[in-house]
Amino acid sequence: MRMLNFAKRNFKELIRDPLSLVFEIVLPLFLLFIFKQINIPGDTYKLENFTPGIIIFGFSFITLFTATLIAKDRSSSLLIRLGTSPMKSSDYILGYILSLMPIIIIQDILFFVVAILLGLSFSVNIVYTILISLIISILFIGLGILIGSLVSEKATGGIGSIIVQLVCFTSGMYFSKDLIGKGFAKVCEFLPFESSLNIIKGILNNNFDIISTRNIVVFSIYTVLVLIISVIVFKKKMVSDNKN
Repeated sequence: MRMLNFAKRNFKELIRDPLSLVFEIVLPLFLLFIFKQINIPGDTYKLENFTPGIIIFGFSFITLFTATLIAKDRSSSLLIRLGTSPMKSSDYILGYILSLMPIIIIQDILFFVVAILLGLSFSVNIVYTILISLIISILFIGLGILIGSLVSEKATGGIGSIIVQLVCFTSGMYFSKDLIGKGFAKVCEFLPFESSLNIIKGILNNNFDIISTRNIVVFSIYTVLVLIISVIVFKKKMVSDNKN
């Protein structure tokens, strides 16, 4: 119950900054619209392939907003006061994750509504894609929790922008990794963003051939490690902040 109350509190904090939420949703929608109007040749920019890329791009902003929220909670001493409660670090992490799920669902629905208006064929796979995207988003929320636990509120913007750029250039949402070279392609394979995109793209297009075992393993390892490290770092920061 305490964890759910904490999640409700976090959700209220998130919607108190509607400008950031609008920016998070409108910018990806604008990219989806404008790239469709430009009509760039190539499979990457087909709606069935670019829409999953926009979803992953939107998740990179989820990382930024999560990091900002946690850093703000630390600076306001909220977590210091909550440190006296019987809640565990895992409860706090789950509270942050649950608070973002409604926003992610709304975000995904809007992405697909616009994509359908632009010509994407509606199918039940869209529902499956939204559901699987909730799982994918946990990785990005975990990254935000980790960043917010490590740095100040002022520093979250800069580090969050690095995550946004990494997602753009290593996920394959704009161009194939093979166009850059084998070295860059290897980097993409060892980072989780390409794997996340391939999973969503495979579900949407009912093409499980593009979801390799490596994609599942890489995504799973990163997600589990990020969550474990986030819990550990978050707990240590709560203890150190309490001492200060």
